[in-house]
Amino acid sequence: VQLQASGGGLVQAGGSLRLSCAASGSSFSSRPVAWFRQAPGKEREFVAAINTWSAGPNYAEYVKGRFTISRDNAKNTVYLEMNSLKPEDTAVYYCATRDNRIISSAVNRAGVYQYWGQGTLVTVSS
Repeated sequence: VQLQASGGGLVQAGGSLRLSCAASGSSFSSRPVAWFRQAPGKEREFVAAINTWSAGPNYAEYVKGRFTISRDNAKNTVYLEMNSLKPEDTAVYYCATRDNRIISSAVNRAGVYQYWGQGTLVTVSS
């Protein structure tokens, strides 16, 4: 599976962006997909995930209510809609997926994902 993340850019605080993660080589529809981010000098952290087993998507507390993850199986694409952006959201955003389903409690662990996109930079100015 090859993943291509796009949609990053420069936005003012309070603004919005939509990131896309397009898959090629295999279908996305039955795979869990997650977004992570990594700010300069910091470790990679979980943002959101959409899993085939859970009742709904999973979000990190610091983006809950502002970000929305969704998937379009017909386009083999997962989106991350980001609203009310803050300067602390500045980071390189990565999408990731794996071959098999996982329990919901594991979707926030970077180590469970086998395939990663190249990342897209989001910069939020104050």
